[in-house]
Amino acid sequence: MPTEPLVVDHVTKVFTSRRRTPGGGRQRVAAVDDVSFEIAPGAAVGLVGASGSGKSTLAAMITGAQRPTSGTIRFGGTDVGRLRSGGLRRYHRAVQMVFQDPYGALNPLHTVGYTLARPCQNLLGMTVHEADARVRELLDTVGLTPPEQFTGKLPHQLSGGQRQRVVIARALASDPALVVADEPVSMLDVSLRAGVLTLLARLREERGLSMLYITHDLLSARVVTDELLVLHTGRVVERGGTKQVLQHPQDPYTVQLIEAVPNPFALTG
Repeated sequence: MPTEPLVVDHVTKVFTSRRRTPGGGRQRVAAVDDVSFEIAPGAAVGLVGASGSGKSTLAAMITGAQRPTSGTIRFGGTDVGRLRSGGLRRYHRAVQMVFQDPYGALNPLHTVGYTLARPCQNLLGMTVHEADARVRELLDTVGLTPPEQFTGKLPHQLSGGQRQRVVIARALASDPALVVADEPVSMLDVSLRAGVLTLLARLREERGLSMLYITHDLLSARVVTDELLVLHTGRVVERGGTKQVLQHPQDPYTVQLIEAVPNPFALTG
């Protein structure tokens, strides 16, 4: 497991639009614009911004799903943008993602046991017997107990909170060093969010996980992160300790995000 930080170094991602400029060329849009930061081993960094700010594009580059237009992303001595199929497979043992939508992230035709066993076999080379034992351990870790009650269930037989716990368990299957959590509670009812956030915080503490927590929800960021980066139109406009940024924001955009919180006093408690 890498003991080095994740380093995002002057990363830019430009997409070419179908729209044409007055000169006849294609319009170019910078979804991520010259972003730099680090996540130390065991640290949790929050990436906060409204929809369209570039958060998910940055997550896609960190996980290797997209390549930067310029700049580099390095983890464990690896330049992520240069990885190809075999290298990406090894990289995904160390870096996993928790997706926003627990309903869309799970194949409706696969049982929970099958969903969790596949990464154990494909990424860790476990036997069927070893993978079965690992599945039970993962379900216990995320609070789906007794495991025997969940291994044979299909996603539609689970609640939203249970589905998201399965998604988290799948991300933990390869024993990663870094988890990228992209809006992991935004699709859940308010009553379920606290449980999932508590689970993420506990897993980070117990396993020493590094985490990039991506959200537009400042209240949830306050629960699970040490440091905040505020992203606006692809650029980092503010950064600092989570408590410092929330209680003493410097950038007008950060102030707008805080003012949009239904109960801003919850950020200072």
